[in-house]
Amino acid sequence: MIVCDVCGNEIESAGQKCPFCGSPNEDSTGKEPRQFSRKTINLEAGRPVVEIALNAMHQAIEDCLRNGVTVLTLIHGYGSSGKGGAIREECRKMLDYMKMKGTISNFIAGEDFCKRSGSVKTMLNQYPQLRSDRNLDRGNRGITIVILS
Repeated sequence: MIVCDVCGNEIESAGQKCPFCGSPNEDSTGKEPRQFSRKTINLEAGRPVVEIALNAMHQAIEDCLRNGVTVLTLIHGYGSSGKGGAIREECRKMLDYMKMKGTISNFIAGEDFCKRSGSVKTMLNQYPQLRSDRNLDRGNRGITIVILS
């Protein structure tokens, strides 16, 4: 059994199309099954200033892209003020820019990482392994999920 790239359902590898969504089976197109690997980086460890945290994030993303990591969880914290910290805000601005440039595929703010969200449903179909992520449906404002491929 393999997982359909489009809908995330398990399908038999010998089939020509997914019986659920009709997309071509990876085996029939000759492509390798989508590999899933994930990494978590704690950007707030040691209480760095924003510039150091952004450099660490940038290096972590470059490292993950080189090593074929598909999903990166960034722990940036929510900030001690209770209204969102500078590291969180600047990380998300940088991720937005990286998405626009095509460096990363997408990112989901921790507070939006819930099964009801359309973009999260798409991500869960693409990477069903994330259904068991402990942050799913928890509204964690101190993290961001980055999709690299």
